[in-house]
Formats: sequence, structure tokens, C-alpha cells
Amino acid sequence: MAMGGQNSNRAVMAEINVTPLVDVMLVLLVIFMVTAPMMQQGVQVNLPKADTKAMTPTEESVVVSVDKSGKVFIDKEQILPGELRKRLSTMFAPRAKKEVLLKADAGVPYGEVVKTMADIKGAGIERLGMVTEPAAK
Repeated sequence: MAMGGQNSNRAVMAEINVTPLVDVMLVLLVIFMVTAPMMQQGVQVNLPKADTKAMTPTEESVVVSVDKSGKVFIDKEQILPGELRKRLSTMFAPRAKKEVLLKADAGVPYGEVVKTMADIKGAGIERLGMVTEPAAK
């Protein structure tokens, strides 16, 4: 029997108890999982309608059109899907002014219009104009 209240059979505990840390981390994980979808939603806004001056296409300007079925045209010539970037690159290689006007039907899905815009920009076109109709008065 040991004197002085010391127990010789007991070793010093050298391990850290991580249970409270795990509990706190799980609570934080749940909080972030609940709040993350709320931060990704956009704000509802009503976009203004503006009257703008009509653009007059010059004889150099190239018009890329997307009809409601998703077919892509350069001026009036239909091109195969995936050929737009290559065709525009070769067409604009000798030109100093690299400008394209994009006409897309109102029924074309937004993703198709963005894909077409990416192909136009990927071809090295510096200026991209969107052709629209004036707002109704």
C-alpha cells in the first residue's frame, strides 16, 4: 500500500479525448449543410427594358444565327455542330477587325446560346454583339 495518496497502479493518461471535438464538428457540419443551399440562390430582379439605337451591320460584319431548332448558321450558310470555332478562326485570321453579331431565336435554350458564345469567343473574336428587337412601348 502506498502512502501519501499516490496510486502506483495508475499510469498517467497521455491520450487526448476527441469525443467533444467530434461532436462540435458534426454540429458545424449540419449547420453548413443546412445553410449552404440558401447561399447559392440568386436574387429575384426585374430587368429593365431599354430603347437602344439600332446597330447597322457593316459589309465586313459576320452574323452567326441560331434558329429555334438549334441549327447554327454563319451568315446564311448552315454549319455542322462543333465546326463554328474552326470556321470562324480561319475566316477571321486575315482580318484586323474581329467582330461578330449573334442572332438567336427567343425559343433557343439559354445553354445553347452560351455554348455558341463560348465557341465564338474561343475562335479569337474580340467583339461580340447580340442582335435583339427593340422593347415594346
